[in-house]
Amino acid sequence: MRQARSRTIRNKAQRSSLRTALKHVRAAATADAAAVAYRLAARVLDRAARKGLIHKNNAARQKSRLAALVKRLKAKAAS
Repeated sequence: MRQARSRTIRNKAQRSSLRTALKHVRAAATADAAAVAYRLAARVLDRAARKGLIHKNNAARQKSRLAALVKRLKAKAAS
C-alpha cells in the first residue's frame, strides 16, 4: 500500500512538471525562448515515455506539434 501511494505522488509530480514544460513552450513570447523551452520539454517528454507515464506515441505526437509551433514562430519572426 505504501509503495502505491508514493508512486501516485511521484507520478503526479512528474505529470505536473511535464504539463508545465509544455505550457512554457506554448506561452513563449519569442522564437528563441520557444526553442529553448522546446528542448527542455522534449527531454521531459522522452523521460515520461521511458518511465511509462505516457505512451511513446503520445510523446512523439506532442513533440511533433511543439516542433511545428516553434517552426511557425521562427518563420513569423523571420518575415
